[in-house]
Amino acid sequence: MAKDYYQTLGVERNASTEEIKKAYKRLAKKFHPDLNKEPTATEKFKEINEAASVLGDEKKRAHYDRFGTAADASQSYTYNANDFGDMGGDFDFNDIFDNFFGGSGGSRRRRQGPEPGADLRYDVTITLEEAYHGTTKTINIPRLETCPECEGRKAKKPEDIVKCSGCNGTGYVRRSQRTPFGIFSQTGPCHICKGQGSMVKTPCPQCRGEGRIAAKRNIEITIPSGIQEGYRLRLEGEGEAGDKGGRRGDLYILIQVQPHKHFERRGDDLYTEIPLSFTQAALGAEVDVPTIDGKVKMEIPPGTQPETVFRLRDKGMPHINGYGSGSLHAKAIINVPTKLSQKQRELLEELAKVSGDQVKDKKGWLF
Repeated sequence: MAKDYYQTLGVERNASTEEIKKAYKRLAKKFHPDLNKEPTATEKFKEINEAASVLGDEKKRAHYDRFGTAADASQSYTYNANDFGDMGGDFDFNDIFDNFFGGSGGSRRRRQGPEPGADLRYDVTITLEEAYHGTTKTINIPRLETCPECEGRKAKKPEDIVKCSGCNGTGYVRRSQRTPFGIFSQTGPCHICKGQGSMVKTPCPQCRGEGRIAAKRNIEITIPSGIQEGYRLRLEGEGEAGDKGGRRGDLYILIQVQPHKHFERRGDDLYTEIPLSFTQAALGAEVDVPTIDGKVKMEIPPGTQPETVFRLRDKGMPHINGYGSGSLHAKAIINVPTKLSQKQRELLEELAKVSGDQVKDKKGWLF
C-alpha cells in the first residue's frame, strides 16, 4: 500500500511549503533518537524524513500527488542508526531544512561579474505655481562614483589582481556535511576571496580597494507643467556607479507640492472661494476671480445663493500627458458686514420693511 506522506506529517494535501516545514520541524524534534528513547522513534524519524524529502521538493511532490508514489524517493538517503548518536546535541534542523526546502545555505554564490549600481531617490518640493508653469531645479546628489585613479579595478595596477588560490578562481568551494540521512555536499562562497574568485595584492590608495569613492554631483532636472504631488521622475544612469564595470543605477525624483493659500488641487481641477457682498449676490455683479495665471472677470447672476459653485473651464492645472487643462471651481461666500453706516442701516431697514422681514435694532424690534 502506498504511503500517505501528508498523513505522516499531519498536514492537508493543499498545505503550503511553510506549513510542511513547521510540521517536519515539530515531528523531527519529537522523534529524533537523541531526544526520544522509545524503540519506535528511529523508524518514525526515518518516515518523517522520507515524507519531508518528497513533499519539500516541488517535482517529487507533483509526481506523488499525480501518481500516488514518489518513484525512488525512499532510497534517496541511506540511513544508519549509528549516525544519530554522532550528531549529539549539535544537530541543527535548519541545515536539513536547507537541503529539503531549497534554503540559501551555502549554495548561494556571490556574483563575480559586473554588478549594477544602486538606484537613488531625491525629494524635490515645488510651489503650485511651479507645478502649473513647469520649472527646472538644480540638485546636489551624494553618490558613489567610479574611482578615477584605478577606474574601478580596486587595485593600484592591473597586475595586482591575481587568481584566488583557495578556489582556483571559481569563487566558491564545495563542502561535505554528514547528517542522519547520509552525506550532503554543499557549495558555498570561498572564505578567502569572499566569492570573488580573485584577490587584490596592492589596493588602490585613493579608493582603498573599493573601486568607488563617495562624491557629490550637481544635476539639473526639468519638471514638466501639470506635475502632481507624488509624481516620480526617472533619470536614467544618474544613480550610483556600478561595481566591476556594471551599469550605473537610476535617480528617481519624487515631487512634493507645497499647499497653496488660495487654491486646493484635486487632480487637474482647482478649487477656490470668492467673497461676495449681500448686494452683489442679490443684484448680480462682475467680479475678479483669481487664477494661477492671473485674474479673470466673471459674471455673478442676480440671486446667487451662498456656496454656489461656478466652474471656469480650462482655468485649472495643465494636463501633464496631453493638451488642455482642468477647471477652476469657485465657491461663492456671502460676506455679512459687521459694522454699518447710518445710511446703510436705513436702507436695509427700508428693504426689510418692504420685504416684510422682522428686524431688530438696539432698542428692540422695529416691525
